[in-house]
Amino acid sequence: MKQIPYWLDTAPALPDRSGKDLPDEADVVVIGGGLTGLSTAYHAARRGARVVLVEKDKVGSGASGRNGSMCTQGITIGVAEARKRFGQERARELYDSFREAVDVVEELTQKEQIDCDFNRSGRLGVAYKPQHFEGMRATQRDLAENFDHHTTLLTKRELRAELGSDYYHGALLDPLSAALHVGKYVHGLAEATERAGAEIHERNAATGLTRLPDGGFLVETLHGTIRAKQVMAATDAYTDKALPWFRKRLINVGSFITVTEPLGEERARELIPGARLVVDSKNIGHYIRLTPDHRLAFGGRARFAPSNPASDLKSGDVLKREMAEIFPQLANVRIDYVWGGMVGFSWDRLPHAGEVDGLYYSMGYCGHGVQMATYMGRAIAEMMDGKPDANPLRGLGFPKVPVPFYNGTAWFLPFGGAYYKAKDRLR
Repeated sequence: MKQIPYWLDTAPALPDRSGKDLPDEADVVVIGGGLTGLSTAYHAARRGARVVLVEKDKVGSGASGRNGSMCTQGITIGVAEARKRFGQERARELYDSFREAVDVVEELTQKEQIDCDFNRSGRLGVAYKPQHFEGMRATQRDLAENFDHHTTLLTKRELRAELGSDYYHGALLDPLSAALHVGKYVHGLAEATERAGAEIHERNAATGLTRLPDGGFLVETLHGTIRAKQVMAATDAYTDKALPWFRKRLINVGSFITVTEPLGEERARELIPGARLVVDSKNIGHYIRLTPDHRLAFGGRARFAPSNPASDLKSGDVLKREMAEIFPQLANVRIDYVWGGMVGFSWDRLPHAGEVDGLYYSMGYCGHGVQMATYMGRAIAEMMDGKPDANPLRGLGFPKVPVPFYNGTAWFLPFGGAYYKAKDRLR
């Protein structure tokens, strides 16, 4: 069993982008080589900026290569909560931005000919409890009437044609959400970013940031210092002490994934005949999909603990038991991959992007990072080019004052996890 992300292990080999000399200056320095950073660098370079991206490991080594490889539509807090917080007009604007984000990924893969198995396979939001299904019925009406988004409600009986399991009580099918191979996507986007003219410097962490009197920055790295007119922080859940302001405003949650041995096309299609993306309605839920080579990827918040080799193995055992509850026919299937990673959450469960003291940022995707990171990278590049209205998350910046008694270590997560797991057990 490999303790590395399946998506990175099965993507084409990356070139070595380490050991290069930093230039003395750049128009834009991007800190972080995940999808946010790559998209920002790509779009800024295409606008004519001289761009340097620094990454402390390799591109895609953080959350961008460790996720469920899904481009799902829908705002993180749900449309009813969005309307309650912001009113119908602003809720619709936000919802449309999440929807457009999937389009941006598709357009970018086509424009740059990124071969990453992008497919509008659709998303099944499956109901763990009967009352969850009734809530989906109301959501379906709301989406159609107020957000011009048309979905299909599936009863428990109808769901059986879409999912080889009797575990759930129905589903809401969104036909426009997409699957992709995120490892291939990250690698392809990095190549497109270099073709656009940006420099990528791997294994060269940013270690400090100093604001200059003229409004620019000095960016200190492990291998030199570079002067930048503008800087973009694109580190999300992997933000370290070099950017303490953001660490105090993000909650980093571990998420874990297993991938089975190859099942063969026939057996895989018995599990998910239409190759849909499956996300359940538990508080501590699961996300499930088939891989392009007919394995089952099964992920979730198995344990409220950081990702490390020992923790990942324990989480893999939990996920295998839970997978067998949903798909008893997989009880004896071999697990070939298990890994973990960190997901960046904000306190209000919405992404945040903007500018603070001259520093641009986009973080806190709350599990919607593949599409929103790509989309927000484009938006930040436009903002840096003098178009502040390009930010769909304007007005939703991180609070100026951090949460009291919080320094970036989410010590409270085990308690919260126990509470929500208890709620899930109460049928």
